[in-house]
Amino acid sequence: MKSIFFGICMIPGILVAQITYIHAGKVFNSENGEIDVEQTIIVNQNLIESVENGYINPTEEDVQIIDLKEKTLYPGFVDMHVHIESESNPKIYLQRFQLNPADLAFNSTVYAKTTLYAGFTTVRDIGGTGVNVALRNAINAGKVIGPRIFTSEKTLATTGGHGDPTNGYRLDLQGDPGPREGVVNSIADAKKAVRQRYKNGADWIKITATGGVLSVAKSGQNPQFEEDEIRAIVTTANDYGMKVAAHAHGDEGMARAVRAGVTTIEHGTMMSTRTMDLMIEKNAYLVPTITAGKAVARNAEIPGYYPQVIVPKALLIGSLIQDTFGKAYKRGVPIVFGTDAGVFKHGENAKEFYYMVEAGMPVAESIQSATITAAKLLDQEDYIGKIAPGYFADIVASDENALDNVETLQNITFVMKDGDIYVNH
Repeated sequence: MKSIFFGICMIPGILVAQITYIHAGKVFNSENGEIDVEQTIIVNQNLIESVENGYINPTEEDVQIIDLKEKTLYPGFVDMHVHIESESNPKIYLQRFQLNPADLAFNSTVYAKTTLYAGFTTVRDIGGTGVNVALRNAINAGKVIGPRIFTSEKTLATTGGHGDPTNGYRLDLQGDPGPREGVVNSIADAKKAVRQRYKNGADWIKITATGGVLSVAKSGQNPQFEEDEIRAIVTTANDYGMKVAAHAHGDEGMARAVRAGVTTIEHGTMMSTRTMDLMIEKNAYLVPTITAGKAVARNAEIPGYYPQVIVPKALLIGSLIQDTFGKAYKRGVPIVFGTDAGVFKHGENAKEFYYMVEAGMPVAESIQSATITAAKLLDQEDYIGKIAPGYFADIVASDENALDNVETLQNITFVMKDGDIYVNH
């Protein structure tokens, strides 16, 4: 099923011409990973009308011309793993009892704007409270500035598992959350929880196939779903036009998830070569989130930043995640870009490009993983991920050519989404 998201974001006080000519010095071709030079990109409202060789001047009146002859342009980047409702801080566990949904909603608008301004015009929000659905709708309606959002709404977990919303609560506050709250303990629960996410407006389903780092629970890697439960989730999600992402650090849990048919494995920290080969066989994609792994390891060294039960998990995972990514890439595991932004500061998503390259992936492939590959997994390959006629006018630029210096992607100087300009230094 393909969901097509339209809508031009209206910014008070800024008038955007219907037709825009962009004179681009260099353009990253996401199909072949190479750079095309001296191009004119003609944008008509929110779509790319044509891409022409050379610098062409319009013959029509009321046409906006943007001079980016000294820049390198890319399709708007896609981050396949963000948490747009929140951002890591030492008080976040207390804030679960202090912040109302309205507080989360207002905070999320700030994080969304920051993400867009960093060059990420589309994101997959992979677990929150449901505010993420309202934010997606508000952005699509032009009420809020932010990236195009595909969201899993609330993560599905087992009782006490990573994603159980009452982990760490005192006993009289825990209750017995079930499928409505995203807690699954049987095949019947699994089906009901997926259908509830569909009812709530989710685009994807996310499960926590293993323990996690930041939950107030002892294990960060034990398997937390039985394989038949995961298979029921995948089958039901597919029936409702959704795919399944599986958070997984430990190898057994991720192997179960891959065998059961999930589309993406998030993190993959302790992945064995057996599971790598299984992912290649099943065409399951690894979402690396190296930036988050490094961030939690740094934070774990700050006294009091995390509850004590989290510290050893954070130190272990953070030390392994980049190395596992490098091994998976070299073995041929399919890779798609994702950062886990929210575990670290929103807007720093492009650090992931550097870490991927540092681990052995060529720059061009890292950018393709955040453009054409991500678009394919979102079933949006006809609309985003390329600078080509008929695609949404999602275009970003850096001062330098990223193929020469990948760190330039951490300083995006031009952002256009749906034909509207949000950043132009």
